Amino acid sequence: MTTLTRRSILASAAAIPLAQAARASAPMLGAAEPRFHRVTLGDMDVTTLLADTRIVPNPHTIFGLNVDDAAFSEASEAANLPTDTSRFFFAPTIVNTGASLVLFDTGTNGADIVLALAAAGYTPDQVDMVVITHMHGDHIGGLMTDGTPTFPNAEYAAGTVEYEAWAAMDNDLFNANVRPLAEKMTMLGDGDSVLPGITAEAAFGHTPGHMTFALESSGKSLLVAGDFANHYVWSLARPDWEVKFDMDKSAAAKTRRRMLDRLATERMPFIGYHMPFPSLGYVERDGDGYTYAPESYQLSV
Repeated sequence: MTTLTRRSILASAAAIPLAQAARASAPMLGAAEPRFHRVTLGDMDVTTLLADTRIVPNPHTIFGLNVDDAAFSEASEAANLPTDTSRFFFAPTIVNTGASLVLFDTGTNGADIVLALAAAGYTPDQVDMVVITHMHGDHIGGLMTDGTPTFPNAEYAAGTVEYEAWAAMDNDLFNANVRPLAEKMTMLGDGDSVLPGITAEAAFGHTPGHMTFALESSGKSLLVAGDFANHYVWSLARPDWEVKFDMDKSAAAKTRRRMLDRLATERMPFIGYHMPFPSLGYVERDGDGYTYAPESYQLSV
């Protein structure tokens, strides 16, 4: 029998070659994050998908176009944000109602949305319905992959006002990705039902016919909010700041205030397509503005 003593243990440790000790070190892996986040809403599974994320320089050329550099810097520094760069998130949502698998928006391209779906446990052929909040490229880009529908078994739904506005613009991506699907697309107005438990709601301004979608199940509600607010500090917290991507800046600001007031009053959770991933949170009033409060575990208990 070998008797271990403090002296023998220390001697053994000293005998390990330095090269072997180095091999025991874990490699540096760098920053990483999950591609999906799933919660339950009543009888629904609601999953946000990280289809893409990117670093974008000079955020003041995008947000707060109607305020000076000092105001932009003050707001950024108060939120511990750099003023020379920003990070964009692109987060489609997939909802399993129990009867249908419904995807809201598709990211910038088919390859990315398919990878995000796979991470969440889904395949493109399982998607029954694709709902488009609006027709900017980062929302319709994944409808097609190499000229073929990415979701071969899906029906589609979009706002009537939105579809007609983009059809009149003769936009190349719209023509390539949306027009070919028109015969399978249900056109929606404010208050229309997409499927049981999913209701379309007008939120115009960011685009001519931008829509949000209210989910309801077993007394629980959540808003799939699209792009009514594009950043949690430079847009949501300051709804009157102009955003480059808002096609009607005045209407977009009015819609932001209306939507934010409703979310804060009803204490309804929402999914913002460009909110920091997992893009799910609440709105709280803060003086004349609002604060974004990320969901922690409210929808997981």
